[in-house]
Amino acid sequence: QVQLVESGGGLVQAGGSLRLSCVASGSGFSINDRGWYRQVPGKGRELVASITSGGSTSYADSVKGRFTISRDNAKNTVYLQMNSLKPEDTGVYYCHANIDGWSKWGQGTQVTVSS
Repeated sequence: QVQLVESGGGLVQAGGSLRLSCVASGSGFSINDRGWYRQVPGKGRELVASITSGGSTSYADSVKGRFTISRDNAKNTVYLQMNSLKPEDTGVYYCHANIDGWSKWGQGTQVTVSS
């Protein structure tokens, strides 16, 4: 069974940077669109960034120019480079993937930005 495993979260000061990674473990599957979502207490998950299998990207307005999503298909990994972090970027970040038509989520990784 395919699993998505995230890493790279943590505590950082405002203005700092973090790089999240999400690897899809397993074999014999095809990964299509991938994305990163953010959730804060009391709210639903919001899309932060997404990338298609062809490499086209899209971003939430709040992170444009600061975050960059990329993928390494050979490693089944998607990354989220987060620069110029702000306290409002704080939340649990979830990796998402469309795998063989099925929606798959990672377990989430906490990102905390202090002011």
